[in-house]
Amino acid sequence: MKIWIGGKSFPATFADNPAASAFKALLPASFDMTELNGNEKLFRLPSRLPSNDVNPGTIRAGDLMLWSSNTLVLFYQTFPTSYSYTRLAHIDNAEGLSAAVGKGGVTIRFELE
Repeated sequence: MKIWIGGKSFPATFADNPAASAFKALLPASFDMTELNGNEKLFRLPSRLPSNDVNPGTIRAGDLMLWSSNTLVLFYQTFPTSYSYTRLAHIDNAEGLSAAVGKGGVTIRFELE
């Protein structure tokens, strides 16, 4: 998958699970994602995806997760977490991701390769 933020492309690898397969079926798509907590962008999906939430312990910059079966979350910082998520994908190289997403809301496009 390619994740487009502004004019920059970030290749990403899908997780192997039903949630990732369901997300793939939605693509290509652009989402107006809002800022949360200075470490993530989120978008509430119009419908629920299959989920199998687990606590990863540590969120990594570039993680694309599903929270509460209908919230798409792209993390741009690495930090410990007590929350549980379903992994959808991970950006292969998150260098420059924080600068690309900026401080406020941002439109992010997800495309299959």
